[in-house]
Amino acid sequence: MQLKVMSFNLRVNIPEDGINAWKYRKAIVTNILQNHHPGVFGIQEGLLSMIKDIETNLPEYWWIGDDRRGGNEDEYCAIFYDHQKLECIDKGQFWLSNTPEIPNSISWESDFPRVCTWGHFRCKHDIDREFIMYNTHLDHISQLARENGIALIIDRVRKHTEDCQVPNILTGDLNSEPNNVVVRFLRGEETLQGQTPHLQDSFKVVNSKPGQTFHKFSGGINGEPIDYIFCTPECKVLSADVDRSQIDGNYASDHYPIIVTLEL
Repeated sequence: MQLKVMSFNLRVNIPEDGINAWKYRKAIVTNILQNHHPGVFGIQEGLLSMIKDIETNLPEYWWIGDDRRGGNEDEYCAIFYDHQKLECIDKGQFWLSNTPEIPNSISWESDFPRVCTWGHFRCKHDIDREFIMYNTHLDHISQLARENGIALIIDRVRKHTEDCQVPNILTGDLNSEPNNVVVRFLRGEETLQGQTPHLQDSFKVVNSKPGQTFHKFSGGINGEPIDYIFCTPECKVLSADVDRSQIDGNYASDHYPIIVTLEL
C-alpha cells in the first residue's frame, strides 16, 4: 500500500498579517492539497474556522483532534484523512506535560500548551493495512519542553507499537533543526529518558537536503528544516519533497508543506 503523507503548518489566522492573513491564503492551501491529494495530513496552528474552510473546500477529508486549550478557540494539531480511502478506527490526544491527560496542562517552561493528536487508520480497500499517525507542534521557546515532549510522544509510540503491531508515522513542526537533540533522538543518535527510538527521517532516507521549511512568507531555500515526517522501520520511504510553490506571488503559509510517499 502506498500512502502519501503531508505535514503543513498553516500559520494561525492573524489579521495583522495583512495580505498573508488566512482569508487571502485559504484558496492557495486548498490548491496545494488538491495538487498533492495526500491520503493523510497533519496540520499545525489551525484554528477551528480554518479547519472548517478546509473541510468545506475538500469534503473528501474528515479530521480528528481537539484544540490545545481543551476547547475550540485555540490552535489544533488536527489530522485530516481521505475518508474514501481510510477508516479511523481509534483516536486520541494528549498534552505534552507532566499530566498528559489534563487539557491545557503546561510543563517544562513551555510557552504554550502543546499537544499530540493521534489516529489509528485502516485502508478501506486493503483491510490488512493499518497504521497509526501522530501529529504535533513542539514548543518554540523551551528546549526542555521540546525534549520532554518528544520523549513523551515516543513513549506513546512504543506502547501503541507493542499493542497494535502496525507501522507508525510522526508528522510535525518540531521547532528543531537537524542537529538538535530532538531530531537526533528520533533518528536513534541520542537517548532521552532511557529511550532510543530509531525512527526513519524521511528526508535523510532519500538523501534529500530539504533546506529551510520555515520562511516567514519570504520564500527561499537556504537554511535548515524544522518540519519533519518520521516513520518506523517497516515503512519504505519512496520520496520526500518540499512544496515551495506560489500562486500569484503569494505563499500558502510561512512554512512550506512537506510531502512524503511511503510503502506500508
